[in-house]
Amino acid sequence: MSYELFIALRYLKSKRKTGFISLITYISVAGVVIGVAALIIVLSVMNGFESEVRSRFIGVDAHVKVRTFHHKGLENYQSVMKQIENIPHIKAMSPYIADKGLILSKEETTGLLIRGIDQNSAVKINDLGKNINFGKLDLGLVETESGRKLPGIVLGFHLADRLAVTLGDKVTLASFSGVKKFGQMPNMAQFIVTGYFETGLYEFDDNLVYISLSSAQKLFQMGDDVSGIGLRLDNYEHAGVVADEIRNRLGYPYAVETWFDLNKNLFAWMEIEKWAAFVILSLIIMVAAFNIVSTLIMVTMEKTKDIGILKSMGATSASIRRIFTFEGLFVGVVGTVVGSIIGYGLCWAQLKYKFFALPMDVYIINWLPIQMKWTDFTMITVASIVITFIASVYPAHKAAKLDPVAAIRYE
Repeated sequence: MSYELFIALRYLKSKRKTGFISLITYISVAGVVIGVAALIIVLSVMNGFESEVRSRFIGVDAHVKVRTFHHKGLENYQSVMKQIENIPHIKAMSPYIADKGLILSKEETTGLLIRGIDQNSAVKINDLGKNINFGKLDLGLVETESGRKLPGIVLGFHLADRLAVTLGDKVTLASFSGVKKFGQMPNMAQFIVTGYFETGLYEFDDNLVYISLSSAQKLFQMGDDVSGIGLRLDNYEHAGVVADEIRNRLGYPYAVETWFDLNKNLFAWMEIEKWAAFVILSLIIMVAAFNIVSTLIMVTMEKTKDIGILKSMGATSASIRRIFTFEGLFVGVVGTVVGSIIGYGLCWAQLKYKFFALPMDVYIINWLPIQMKWTDFTMITVASIVITFIASVYPAHKAAKLDPVAAIRYE
């Protein structure tokens, strides 16, 4: 241990002539602790919410979508699937049709988004099968009480509630795809309700239905075409790389969208919020840093005699500067370590016991989500120590400039 560090620790442990200086030191440590713990907790909560929202959006949709520009539809989608099936990271593919239309029940008529899917392959690229909370996923022909067979339809939970329908009820879908002149009737088809799904995202649960791919092709008069192809990857983070490879292979007129492209504004805003929270909560550590400055200045005034003696014994200005820098850094390091432990402990407790609950009618989950990242811990630790180091530079510099003769003249 260097003598500068030894003296700095002795100064921290020694009893002050003025107890107020020790009190400010403790307040400085507490300020760093609170700031670090608050940063860890808030960023972990924001990570948790982002992860939950992302998983639910990805669960409804594909990781990557391949379509044509201007949404004209894919004519030979089987050929397109063969061209990209050997691209790394692709686990599953499924054709889909997405368009708008009307749904009519005995009680209500409303606009909505209609998705036609291949039932067997669609469950491999999204979580539709897991999200069925009533009935079952059956989009094939279902026999009615009259003996007539109608295709099945799966409704969003809130949409089914608005329409006042239950399993086995008939609903009618209407499409205006082929309507080109005023007074022309839309294409219409009847379906049997076979199940409800619930994603936790209101905009989907209240405005989305699933029907079979063949039913959608008839309803929207698309022949054998589809709107696009949905892809499931082994890791959603590879979406950008896979999308670039598909663009290189297919070229124009094909367009490729990733899960991030489909929800760019939402995730960009969440990232901005996270950085804003980091900057704002760092002000707590800044307040503690000002306390460190005042503490070290008062310690310098109190230890003027000691500084003069040390300099007269041969200590250099650089050594004096290091002594007071170490003292300020020690406050920052202790506060950072204790704050990190408290922040980690509270986040771990929430993950394990979920003692902070959320109302399900307001939020998409019933407990406060937490996701701790080592990058956040590293960023917070570095920021805290850098701030406290900068706070100790000025007082240490002032102490190093003291004239030893003037310091001990009246002693």
